[in-house]
Amino acid sequence: MGKIKCVLGIETSCDETGIAVYDGEKGLLGNQLYSQAKLHANYGGIVPELASRDHVRKTVPLIQAVLQEAKLNSKDIDAVAYTAGPGLVGALLVGATVGCALAFAWQIPAVPVHHMEGHLLSPMLENFAPSFPFIALLVSGGHTQLISATDIGRYQLLGESIDDAAGEAFDKVAKLLDLDYPNGAMLSCFAKQGNAKRFIFPRPMTDRPGLNFSFSGLKTFVANTIRTNNNENQTRADIARAFEDAIIDTLAIKCKRALDQSGLARLVIAGGVSANHTLRSRLAEMMRQRGGEIFYARPEFCTDNGAMIAYTGWVRLKTNSDIKNDLNITVRPRWSLSELTY
Repeated sequence: MGKIKCVLGIETSCDETGIAVYDGEKGLLGNQLYSQAKLHANYGGIVPELASRDHVRKTVPLIQAVLQEAKLNSKDIDAVAYTAGPGLVGALLVGATVGCALAFAWQIPAVPVHHMEGHLLSPMLENFAPSFPFIALLVSGGHTQLISATDIGRYQLLGESIDDAAGEAFDKVAKLLDLDYPNGAMLSCFAKQGNAKRFIFPRPMTDRPGLNFSFSGLKTFVANTIRTNNNENQTRADIARAFEDAIIDTLAIKCKRALDQSGLARLVIAGGVSANHTLRSRLAEMMRQRGGEIFYARPEFCTDNGAMIAYTGWVRLKTNSDIKNDLNITVRPRWSLSELTY
């Protein structure tokens, strides 16, 4: 296998179709993203079958659009990277099948990528990029994890949510507050209207050692608060504020604990919830006080996207030159980052 320069990335793990081209010398050449938010809004959440069907409709046209944007053709692509997991199995299969089919037709390697590694490495797409080692907080609708990253492919899971992920808790509480889909983002906007002093919610699992998270009980606490108070708009905003503050405080406490235990001075935050401005500000202030550094991707690279998959595919090929054009299509709806091998 010759030198890998240009990688096409395909992301179809959930409700966004992301396609991008990353060049190892020139950087990101093209990036296209289609969100299914309007499709799922009528149902108040993601419908897996509809998500898969929409990926079927959108993936190939977006690939064509990215190649046109980058002014490339198939002969310019050296490899195809696709999200192999974790995610919705039907959605993953769309990207994996298209990726392997293109790799076969173009006679180039097909590279399965771990979705969470894509998020973890997404800040590498920025000019102000982290260097190893660092602590990473991966926080999204499906995952809340603290990772010790010592090098490419060397990731140790320090702690994770034992029930609801932070983003999942945001979505569920937003539904309890009768906010529109996408619920979590709407809750953050609504919380800005809230009085921070009216309600004080628990910071779960911060009164005991360890780095695991649990947000299911906090969701129940919020539900009970809603039930025992009036339904006025200001009350709902106050509850949203108290909930967001509790989530952010909990994440900050656990990040501080992980940094203390590791002795590291770099923190990376990634995943959909890392776009939350209040979370960024809180963690940035914490790192400033510690004399450390914080890194995160621009908002469009926090949600699922093809750029992080293309970049991670390029990194994998650069790190492991033994990757062959294996056309066996295997996706993993559940896949721990600690199981990843290079």
